[in-house]
Amino acid sequence: MQTFSLLYTKLDQTNSTLDKVEILSNYFRKADYEDAAWTIYIIMGKQKKRIVKRTTLIKVLEKVSGYENWIISDAYATVGDFAETVSLLLGHDRPTFQAKKRGSIACWMKNEINPLSKLTEEEHLRKVADWWTTLSQIDCFVVTKILTGGLRVGVSDNLLARSLSESFGIAKDVIIHRLMGDWEPSNNFFDALINPSSQSDRASLPYPFFLASPLQINPNQLGAFEDFSFEWKWDGIRAQIIKRNESPVIWSRGEEVITNQYPEVIADVLKLTNCVIDGEIVAWGRDILPFSELQRRLGRKKVTQKILKEIPVKFLAFDCLEFEGIDFRHEPYLVRRKKLQDIIDSTFLDRLMLSPIVEASDWNGVGEARAKSRSKKVEGVMIKSKASPYLTGRKKGYWWKWKVDPLTIDAVMIYAQAGSGRRASLFTDYTFAVWSNEMQQENLLPIAKAYSGLTQIEIEELDKWIRKNTTEKFGPVRSVKPHQVFELSFDSISPSSRHKSGFALRFPRISRWRKDKGIGDANSIEVIKDIFATYQL
Repeated sequence: MQTFSLLYTKLDQTNSTLDKVEILSNYFRKADYEDAAWTIYIIMGKQKKRIVKRTTLIKVLEKVSGYENWIISDAYATVGDFAETVSLLLGHDRPTFQAKKRGSIACWMKNEINPLSKLTEEEHLRKVADWWTTLSQIDCFVVTKILTGGLRVGVSDNLLARSLSESFGIAKDVIIHRLMGDWEPSNNFFDALINPSSQSDRASLPYPFFLASPLQINPNQLGAFEDFSFEWKWDGIRAQIIKRNESPVIWSRGEEVITNQYPEVIADVLKLTNCVIDGEIVAWGRDILPFSELQRRLGRKKVTQKILKEIPVKFLAFDCLEFEGIDFRHEPYLVRRKKLQDIIDSTFLDRLMLSPIVEASDWNGVGEARAKSRSKKVEGVMIKSKASPYLTGRKKGYWWKWKVDPLTIDAVMIYAQAGSGRRASLFTDYTFAVWSNEMQQENLLPIAKAYSGLTQIEIEELDKWIRKNTTEKFGPVRSVKPHQVFELSFDSISPSSRHKSGFALRFPRISRWRKDKGIGDANSIEVIKDIFATYQL
C-alpha cells in the first residue's frame, strides 16, 4: 500500500503529462504483475464507486477523532474533500504503516477492501476504525479515497496506455484495445496485457472510439472543401456493433454491453458478414423521436413488446472498423465508408441503415444544412476529412462536430445548493424557474438545474448574495428570494412529470448572469410551450 500511496502522491503533485508518463512507467517496470493490474483497475475507475456509506464513515471519524458531528461537517464544508478531511482531523503524527500486516495494493483490495461489501455495518465500523488508527496519514487518505469511490488522479486511459506502451514496447492502440470492456485484475491479465505475442480470445471486444472535436473556427478555415465529407450529428447513443461470430454484441461508448436492449438491431446484425461497425442508436419510428424517448429504453434488462412498439430504434452506421477479421482503421475514411456501404447493401436490413451524407456544393451549403438541423431533429453537422484514419480518443485535425447554436431562455433562480469536492464550501448548484401566466412568486415554475457557466469570481459573488437572501432551508438546499435572472442555454426540450413546469431542458447551462434584467423580464411557460411546439413536433 505504501508503494501505491507514493505513486498517487507523485501523480497528484504534477500537471505535466510527461512527468506522469515517466512516473507510471517507472512504477509498472518494477511492480508485481497483480499489483500493476489492480493499479490500472483503480486508476481507470473500474473499482466499485462506494463501498462504505458516508454516514458509517462519519460515525467512525467521530469515534476515532473525538470530534462531534457538527465539527466534522464544518471541516468537510471548508476542506471540500472527505478523504482529506479525515486525514487532517486524525492529525499528521500517524504511525508508520506495517507492510507485513496488510501487504501490497493487490492484497489490500482482495483481502481488506472488497470483502467489505459482504460485511455488516458493525464490521465496517470496526475495520475502518482499525485502519484509521494504524495507517500513516497518506495511506489513510488513499484508503478513504478508495472507500468513497473518489480516487481520481488526472490520468486518462490514453495516458495510462502510453506509459504501459513505453514500459513494455507494446503499441499504445493495442494496449487501449486490450483494456476495453470488463476484466478482472490479476497476474494473468497483466501478463497478457504486456505480452507482444498475446492473442486475445475476447472476440466480443470493441475498438476504442474515435471522437470528434467541437468546431470553434469558421469551417472554411479547415481547408479545401473537396477534402471533406459531411453527415448529420445524430442525437442518440454512440455504439459499436461487433459481429465476429454468431453471437454479435453491441457496446456503448461508455463500455457497457447493451445488446439485450436493442433486439431489433441484433436481428439485422445477424444477416451481416463478420465486421465491426461504428454508429449511433437513434429512437426512430416513422421519423426521428426525441432523445428523451430513447432514454426510456436505457438500463432495461428486458425490453417488452410494448416498449419495442412504442419506441422503435434504428442503428445509423457511419464507419467500418473491421471486415472479415481485417482491421480497416488505418484506411482513409472514404475507403472505410465504401466498405460500409457494400456491407449494408449486401442484404435487406430494416433497423440498420447507412448514415446519409449531407449534400452541399461549398462551405456555405454546409452552413445552410446546419441551420436546418433542428427541423430535422438532429444536433448539427459532422465534418470528416476524407483521408482520416480511425484513431483513438479525441484527436484534432480529422473529425469535427458543428453543432447547432443552443436555444436560450431567461429564468429566475429560486434554489441553491452547495457543490461537492473542492466546491463544497460554495453554493454552486442552482434551480431555475419560469413564470406561469401570472407573475406572482408562488407562480414560478421550476424548469431546470444548472451548475456550469459562471466564472469563479461570479460564483463567489453569487454565493455571498445567496447567504444574505436565504428565505428557507431544506436540508442542504436553500430557498432564495426571487431576484436574480440568468440566461440559460440548452440543446432541446421535452415533457417532464418531474418539474412543475411540465418540461425539462436537455444539457442546461448558464450563459449569462442578466444583472440588467428584473424578474419580470424572465420568460413564461408560454415561451417554453412555443419552443417545444416549434422544435419537437
